Amino acid sequence: MAYVDHAFSISDEDIMMGDSSRTIENRPPIKEIAFAVSLLVFGSLAIVVGSIMAANRIGGDRAHGVFFAILGSVLFLPGFYYTRIAYYAYKGYKGFSFDNIPAV
Repeated sequence: MAYVDHAFSISDEDIMMGDSSRTIENRPPIKEIAFAVSLLVFGSLAIVVGSIMAANRIGGDRAHGVFFAILGSVLFLPGFYYTRIAYYAYKGYKGFSFDNIPAV
């Protein structure tokens, strides 16, 4: 018979017998969501402006436009990711919670 250490296992009974005074709050974190939306908006604007700058050689050459487009994508990606999590948590999709958004 194999030895099994049950010191670190969590069963359903442990979860049900936990602190009943602790409440689960699934309130939307306003600051974090506003930050994610602003990253999304400014990233989108920087991608569009950078693409226009690169196409029309504004600033002397294409390098400035490419830089703005790369900067926009760096802003856009986390903004899109956390805005999507906030939207799905708001709609109540399974597996999404406002707890998945890190604090600022």
